[in-house]
Amino acid sequence: MSCPLCKLENRAEFSSEMILHIGGPQNVDKPGVWLFPKILVCRDCGFARFMVPEAELTLLVGEPATRERLTGAGGC
Repeated sequence: MSCPLCKLENRAEFSSEMILHIGGPQNVDKPGVWLFPKILVCRDCGFARFMVPEAELTLLVGEPATRERLTGAGGC
């Protein structure tokens, strides 16, 4: 599979540790959500891709994942 940005196939996978915060002043008191995904990085242009597991996605969006979101029908 090639990079969706530069179309080259020079990628590497890395382990990561990150915390995602919901933006906006109304969410300042909400805790962040920890993630430990594998990240696929294009070595040519730097484009990176990772997946948010379903449990953490529910914490971020406040509702369980739907089939439309999981299959991309929701515009992702």
